[in-house]
Amino acid sequence: MSEPRLSVLLPCRDAAVHLPQAIRSLSLQTYRDFEVIAVDDGSRDETAEILEHWAARDERVRVLHQERIGLAEALQAGTALCRGALLARADADDVAHPRRFAEQVALLSTCRELSAVGTHVRYFPHDHVGWGARRYQQWLNRLAEPESLARDIFVECPIAHPTLMIRRSALGEVGGYLANGWPEDYDLVLRLHLAGARLANVPRVLHFWREGGDRASRRDPRYAAEAFHKCKIHYLKSSWLKGREAVELWGAGRVGKGFARALLDEGLQVRGFFDIDPGKIGQEIYGSPVWDAREVRAHRGTYLLVVVGALGARELIREQLAEAGFREPEDYRCVA
Repeated sequence: MSEPRLSVLLPCRDAAVHLPQAIRSLSLQTYRDFEVIAVDDGSRDETAEILEHWAARDERVRVLHQERIGLAEALQAGTALCRGALLARADADDVAHPRRFAEQVALLSTCRELSAVGTHVRYFPHDHVGWGARRYQQWLNRLAEPESLARDIFVECPIAHPTLMIRRSALGEVGGYLANGWPEDYDLVLRLHLAGARLANVPRVLHFWREGGDRASRRDPRYAAEAFHKCKIHYLKSSWLKGREAVELWGAGRVGKGFARALLDEGLQVRGFFDIDPGKIGQEIYGSPVWDAREVRAHRGTYLLVVVGALGARELIREQLAEAGFREPEDYRCVA
């Protein structure tokens, strides 16, 4: 078989219940020039047998069996076997739209300046989709153009990992997948962004993302809020906060306090907080004052992190900061 244009990287662990549905969605792709590198990460159910049966009937499929090494390490091992110029991620419990690969390949072929693309998503089954997942879906599905992904990249991961399609050369240039103790997908996307890569999403729902309490993102400490904080702060310190000892935060609520604690733990000073809540203004958090947000213009010079999670609040804050002469991202970044 000649070398395919696209390699699909499919890590699996104890995925037998939903794996056949994921396999069927890949088999029904309208774009056919791809191989599948399926990495069985020490499964203890029938995952290995299902993968081998698939490989026996489809010559495009290769299976790598590993002892339990972890997701980032499984992705590293699988990436080493990929032959395509493009690499796509897939998850063993999700469902891809039949035109997912076709539309992503077309976008990367048309827009040569793009290094990686995702798609919009829909969580399922409906009864298992909580408020947090719905909120992330709503936020993500507003992002398509490279400028919007770059603007919000420190808020959340702007490409859903199971939808990622990336040029293999771009993946290699940033060192591939790394195991840093926080989300390996967000880590990769941030490294791509800081290396100058342009990222986009196909503005269509082309991936159906299974939700449930048994997902690694719900159980693994690498996907806890504290791990996301560490990841964001690590890359902020190497970019917009490089050489800075202190920051100011917009947001003195629960989200702001949590991020402030993480900043302090990483050796950064928090000079103060801005808020619009009269009950918070004049108080202290971790020894730093809470100021009236209307005073923000007087504090230009210290880098500002906007740490407000309320729906719609981020855009209102951006408007107020623009009126006060702040530039994004030179003077501030939204990080929650």
